[in-house]
Amino acid sequence: MNIYVLLKRTFDTEEKISLLNGKINEEGAEFIINPYDDYAVEEALNVRESHGGEVTVVTVGNEEAEKQLRTALAMGADQAILINVEDLEDGDPYTTAKIISKYLKDKEVDLIFTGNVTIDGGSGQVGPRVADILNIPYITTITNLDISGAQVTVIRDVEGDSETIQSTMPLLVTAQQGLNEPRYPSLPGIMKAKKKPLVELELDDLNLDEDEVEAKTKTIEVFLPPKKEAGKVLSGDLKDQVSELIQLLRNEAKVI
Repeated sequence: MNIYVLLKRTFDTEEKISLLNGKINEEGAEFIINPYDDYAVEEALNVRESHGGEVTVVTVGNEEAEKQLRTALAMGADQAILINVEDLEDGDPYTTAKIISKYLKDKEVDLIFTGNVTIDGGSGQVGPRVADILNIPYITTITNLDISGAQVTVIRDVEGDSETIQSTMPLLVTAQQGLNEPRYPSLPGIMKAKKKPLVELELDDLNLDEDEVEAKTKTIEVFLPPKKEAGKVLSGDLKDQVSELIQLLRNEAKVI
């Protein structure tokens, strides 16, 4: 079985993030595998362990993304592909999907896993766009996956409820929290990862021009959420507290 995982290098949102000249300041920032992509890697490994095959992790980025690919290899993936777009001026989900689809176009694909969304952009577009370009079915926000022969049965999260869907391969699915519990790279896995193949490609290797992958969207502004002010503790009789709360909501918060 040929299994591919699409992952992204993202900021660790548990660390402090600052802006510099209207962009996120990368100096001193911590980067990780997008957490939803961790679920995708883990599920791909589970499928391989149950049904055999090979797991390839793919990312679009710069050379800094090699660290995250090596982490996925240490988790157990067989090989990694870095499509280096460092010289590309700008990109968006369309750009990423176009590049990945071009890479996968001539590959024998059974399953493609990716995260439901990325924690930096949050658009959730790349997976469905890739499937659409490759003309294969896709199912989003899955929380369970079962394979029987060529048939795949998944349970997907739908706004607090769930639905069961059956499909055939090739198939792309996006992973939601609850699908599994991602493993940590072991020391032997980390050592083995150093010897596993990591192939670096550029747009020229895919016969792509920058014009073909030009972004369809433009970021107008990047800003941090407004700083929260200290809360207020109301005191006195309940009647007085209710009266004061109403005044605060009307005059300060201006919500009533």
